[in-house]
Amino acid sequence: MAAFSSPSGIPYSDVNLGERTAHAPEWSHYSTTAEVTTVQLEFRELARASNNPGFEDAAAAVSEKIHHLPKKHGLVPIFINPNTGHFLPHATITLGARGDSYYEYLLKQWLQTGKTVNYLLDDYMTAIEGVRNFLAKRSSPNKHLFIGELSAGSEAFNPKMDHLTCFLPGTLALGHANGLPDWHMTMAEELLYTCYLTYAAHPTFLAPEITHFYMDNIAAPKNAPQASVAEDMYTKAADSHSLLRPEFVESLWYMYQITGNTTYQDWGWQIYQGFEKYAKVPNGYTSLANVKVEKPVQRDMMESFFLSETLKYLYLLFSDDRFTIDLNKYVINSEAHPLPIHKN
Repeated sequence: MAAFSSPSGIPYSDVNLGERTAHAPEWSHYSTTAEVTTVQLEFRELARASNNPGFEDAAAAVSEKIHHLPKKHGLVPIFINPNTGHFLPHATITLGARGDSYYEYLLKQWLQTGKTVNYLLDDYMTAIEGVRNFLAKRSSPNKHLFIGELSAGSEAFNPKMDHLTCFLPGTLALGHANGLPDWHMTMAEELLYTCYLTYAAHPTFLAPEITHFYMDNIAAPKNAPQASVAEDMYTKAADSHSLLRPEFVESLWYMYQITGNTTYQDWGWQIYQGFEKYAKVPNGYTSLANVKVEKPVQRDMMESFFLSETLKYLYLLFSDDRFTIDLNKYVINSEAHPLPIHKN
């Protein structure tokens, strides 16, 4: 709770558990937007389990404060000052790193609370409309849908998509399953296919950390690599590694559970085979230095989310029981833990 001791109530990012104190990181006065808006599901459930509403009150107050802040058509900068409670002006706007789970938790908080907190749904709907109008673009030449970002400072569009952004199809499908517009599902299906192509474009059948897209009206950098097998995309050398992230297989599971379309299982199996062939080592799995080569260097590092999320979602995707986790009863947090939905 020390994190919430800032003047604004927006959490500090760094906490000293021994001294029960909190502060901004040494490199910045700011917390990241995703950090401060991705504790609400957990603190709400903790409040219920402990019968201590203070946990929920502190976390929910953050969502309420951000609800009242100015935004760009529902889209938020990726840094926020815990002292003033305001966003960093002209910071990057992205559904990738430091921004992603803000949007995810708007919908999931609304579901967790039994669809009773209307401003959460309003903020989510406004944000997804903002994504459609400002961040969703078509690649060249094949017109694949992707989600770019608005660059810091200029807010110019950057045709760059983090693998992290591949959480969005699953979130959109979950919203559609709960009565949100049909175009949300259409966007989910198209974006999921683009995410699939970021895997299929490489000999390892694994996706890089970041993918860039060619566009008709935006010139590619002079040093951009030649177009990949997928033609519309390329990966810079610094972004070609794979941490075996979960976001795409997470979305595959949501789409499979909601639609029953076994194509999503087939795609997941192709990716699992890539993990087995290139990332498996005697005592676990390792991240890879470059997915663009046929024999990628193994980096001797396994992220914790590979076990807690990537493999969990693959297990659920391949389970004989499509409804192992019932999405009418549970909401899944950003680390793949199911939390019960309460109807009040």
